[in-house]
Amino acid sequence: MQAIFDSIITQLDASQGDVRRLFHGRGRCFPGYEQLVIDLLPPVVIVRLFAAHSQELIMQLDQFFQQLDGPSKPEAFVVQHRYRRENCVDVRWNHGTVDLERPLPVAELGLKYNVKPLKNQNSGLFLDMREGRRWVRHNSQGKNVLNLFAYTCAFSVAAVAGGAHNVVNLDMSRGALSTGRDNHRLNQLPTDRVKFLGHDLFRSWGRLKREGPYELVIIDPPSFQRGSFVASDDYRKVLRRLPELTTEGGQVLLCLNSPELGSDFLLQLMEDCCPTFVYCERITHPDDFPDRDPEQALKVLLFKKAV
Repeated sequence: MQAIFDSIITQLDASQGDVRRLFHGRGRCFPGYEQLVIDLLPPVVIVRLFAAHSQELIMQLDQFFQQLDGPSKPEAFVVQHRYRRENCVDVRWNHGTVDLERPLPVAELGLKYNVKPLKNQNSGLFLDMREGRRWVRHNSQGKNVLNLFAYTCAFSVAAVAGGAHNVVNLDMSRGALSTGRDNHRLNQLPTDRVKFLGHDLFRSWGRLKREGPYELVIIDPPSFQRGSFVASDDYRKVLRRLPELTTEGGQVLLCLNSPELGSDFLLQLMEDCCPTFVYCERITHPDDFPDRDPEQALKVLLFKKAV
């Protein structure tokens, strides 16, 4: 348990009020705790269990957070049992005024995003993509940006905040895109040059081409979503379209969060489908997501189209 407490204290000190992972057992750096993660969505702490754990562990975590003092002390403590088939969320305590049934605005790198703390999966913001969003904000000035698999449009928020000229967001979930609009409004960002397309990507190439070409394309698909996208089969179909969508010198950010598929998978696909694109770098992985094998963690690779 001491390893868990040490991680929590370190990450609380680093959070400075931002969302952050306080403990990341899924990276297999903490033997015996591989099925435990703890997230800070200020002022809410969420313990996510991917397998059954002892009540003693939960009680110790409960007491630890109750005893915190100062600005780091959370107002609510939630436990999610992700290993159960039913949606099982246990609100152990809520001392503050936060309404856990409503979207909760949280901060990251000076921007705000709405999250749903009681949602058992995909609360609205993938915390391990922080450095990707940081990169996009710093590299979007004046660009026409295409954000594929946009989800709640966090990349779009970062791009517009970074001075993007236009952003096109595409996702099959209109509900997620609605949250994306709210995220732009939450940051008082203009949306007159932002589009939210609730379309099937594989039936929308013509529309996307008309909106382009793009100086920056962000591709952040699910690794496996039955009936929608399977990375091992479908990523290639997307990359084949990149040459006609991008400008000369255009940049592409490829993202993949699959333990089974490493960087070599993306590098080989780009070599096969887009030989005119040059690999530039892998975006830094956030330090609150330590992983024994980086190839099983989130991969974010940057490519540039040759001039």
